[in-house]
Amino acid sequence: MQKNSIDYISTRGNTPPRTFSEAVLTGLAPDGGLLLPETVPDVSSDLSRWRNLAYGDLATAILQRFTDLPVAELEELTTASLQPFDHAEITPLQSFGKLHILELFHGPTLAFKDLALQFLGNLFAYLLDGKQALNLLAATSGDTGSAAIAGVHGKPGIRIFVLYPAGRISALQERQMTTVPDHNVAAVAIDGSFDDCQAIVKKLFGDAEFKQRYALGAVNSINWARVLAQIVYYFYGAFRVMERTGADRVRFAVPTGNFGDIFAGYMARRMGLPISRLILATNSNDILARFFESGDYRLRKVQATLSPSMDIQVASNFERYLYYRAGGCSATVRQWMQTFRDHGQLHLDSIDGRHIDPLFKAVSADDPSILRTIADIHQSTGYVLDPHSAAGVHAANREGLDGDPVVCIATAHAAKFPDAVRRAIGRPAVHEKLERLKTLPTREHRLPNDADAVRDFIVRHVE
Repeated sequence: MQKNSIDYISTRGNTPPRTFSEAVLTGLAPDGGLLLPETVPDVSSDLSRWRNLAYGDLATAILQRFTDLPVAELEELTTASLQPFDHAEITPLQSFGKLHILELFHGPTLAFKDLALQFLGNLFAYLLDGKQALNLLAATSGDTGSAAIAGVHGKPGIRIFVLYPAGRISALQERQMTTVPDHNVAAVAIDGSFDDCQAIVKKLFGDAEFKQRYALGAVNSINWARVLAQIVYYFYGAFRVMERTGADRVRFAVPTGNFGDIFAGYMARRMGLPISRLILATNSNDILARFFESGDYRLRKVQATLSPSMDIQVASNFERYLYYRAGGCSATVRQWMQTFRDHGQLHLDSIDGRHIDPLFKAVSADDPSILRTIADIHQSTGYVLDPHSAAGVHAANREGLDGDPVVCIATAHAAKFPDAVRRAIGRPAVHEKLERLKTLPTREHRLPNDADAVRDFIVRHVE
């Protein structure tokens, strides 16, 4: 089979089209926008053939529609990327009556980010082929950093620098990064919020000379390959639930802070997957929920919560959604993003006179709601949710479980958040992978909330 010829374009329209391989190594577009496929393939006619595929085969079938890689080599990359997962189904489905939970946490760091970052790490190594060097720079609100490190640690020619907000992620999330001994890994605590870390990353990527000289690459969900790999589990989860219930359509309840996870679901629907509703769940940092309720995308101060991976105000992937909302008009996207930069807010009108977007239903969950959901689900089923997944289940319950079945995305193992789980059910969840971290030595770096300090740190480590 021939390789795919889809080009990748920037949401802001001022970057020449790129191949898939070029888009992966570029990360953030030079014009400051995010890269997207110029066309989205319609796979409606393939759904019946794909329904019974194993996860790896389904992944290859979907990924090959977007890549320029030979199919045989793509199959090898997919197989290698799924090998570290400890469940035969990769993303098993748990059903409790009308409640369906898709577990995405069976990878090496017990978080859904592994599904994308194992693939991305292997993809980087394949594209570089030992002939180029790459310095990856990422910001994390908890899970992206450890999953990215797990995907690239020890790989020749690749270094990774992960910025995380000091004191604002769980202790176990931090240990997953700081206990990795490989010399190509540096986890850096920044005196600020996740949004501050993300702003530093974007500023350094925006310095074209520095980016080129030090071969910066992206592993955050600004990298299209991250979103692409996440599309797969929407198809797999939908097929499993339709198989169990006999339904023709499904809804997904998705905890999200940076809009990457739910944007993958949005893309799956654009490809033809029968998703009737995307239920967007946030915590008290509810900028996305407020947007889909009122059309106002307005900054507020970040609040520290029991679900720290969603303690975000500026959602990077939201710009990709805005591109489609603007009908593919890059000039409109540029205008909207400039308004948001200048004023810290943006307002869009409804699509149908009633809904900002009828595909989306948004629900925010504060800490008491999250704790109550963890406790209720544990009491009724014995199942233990992590606080992020609990936000999704809370949102699903608010939307209602009657009608099209709801697939709740479980983003992390509950053992990663022992304090929240203890408060909810009286004891923490445990996992042997995390227990082993508690006795390992750590390597810690701490820097001020300053892009120049991070720039100097990268230069010292590279040179």
